[in-house]
Amino acid sequence: MGDAIGQVLTSAVGIALSPVPLIALVLMLTTPRGRANGAAFALAWAASLGTVVAIVLVSTPGKSASSGETPAAWVLWVKLAFGVLFLALAAAQWRSRLRRGGTAEEPGWMKAIDTFTPLRAAGLAAALAVANPKNLALVVGGALSIAGSGTSPGGRVTAAVVLVVIGSLCTLAPLAVYFLGGARSTEVLNGWKTWMSAHSTAIVMTGLVILGAKYLGDAVSGQPR
Repeated sequence: MGDAIGQVLTSAVGIALSPVPLIALVLMLTTPRGRANGAAFALAWAASLGTVVAIVLVSTPGKSASSGETPAAWVLWVKLAFGVLFLALAAAQWRSRLRRGGTAEEPGWMKAIDTFTPLRAAGLAAALAVANPKNLALVVGGALSIAGSGTSPGGRVTAAVVLVVIGSLCTLAPLAVYFLGGARSTEVLNGWKTWMSAHSTAIVMTGLVILGAKYLGDAVSGQPR
């Protein structure tokens, strides 16, 4: 079980370092329906990650995804593809970075966030969680790491929960600050939003390079660490 949990930590942290859901949630919490919309957003994010992980684990029984102590060959090939994908996405982030003094156009959903209902907030969370190629690849890659670890069914479930919980910190942490932080919660959350907005490209690009190198290393070595 410990090996399975260790396998998913990199993917889980990569998901948690997603700036967009944190920014979306902070903006949502400042609207009249902030409590309901924020809770719906965080729950839908976690549920979306959990659904993808469950689908991957159910469709890849342990024996088909592992061979003794090592992952099956097809799992390593998938990891190799993900490693190349992450490095390609990092290169794309570098090429598309804003020039100094430039401004990014505000997404349509951000302009309409004041009108959101809990259902629309949940739909946005699901889209950001699994429609984003980076997040989807990380969730699938993490689930494949669990499947290929050769651990027991109980260990697979525990590792899956760890993946979802850590991957949801980008939504759970702001929500916790909002509900428990008292009068300073707005100041703290706005500080997080400002910092993440200013450094989002660097955060995503650095994470993609690390993840790409990790997945390529796993695939080449034939035994992920």
